Amino acid sequence: MPRSVNSVASRARRKKILKRTRGNFLSRKNVWTVAKNTYEKGLTYAYRDRKAKKRNFRALWIQRINAAARQYGISYSQFMGKLNAQSIGLNRKVLADLAMNNPQAFEAIINSVK
Repeated sequence: MPRSVNSVASRARRKKILKRTRGNFLSRKNVWTVAKNTYEKGLTYAYRDRKAKKRNFRALWIQRINAAARQYGISYSQFMGKLNAQSIGLNRKVLADLAMNNPQAFEAIINSVK
């Protein structure tokens, strides 16, 4: 009995990868082995950077809160310590947004913890 090869599924699998590597440079978009390696490496970068994105945003929020708090004569660490001591449950994302877009509300929070 002859060897059966499912070429339809194989071609579809390769086309799926090659479609996802469109826009890459040189052979990374059209040579199967190079494109497959590029695609798999890209997936590992995407997984890693989904985690890094959370760290980067937290750092950005802390910088914004620190800059805004220092305008009122208090450091970031003192401000966050006093917030926690008074059980004010605002997270860093909200505090940074208030500091950027609503300085009056942020000043009211600063005055309430002083």
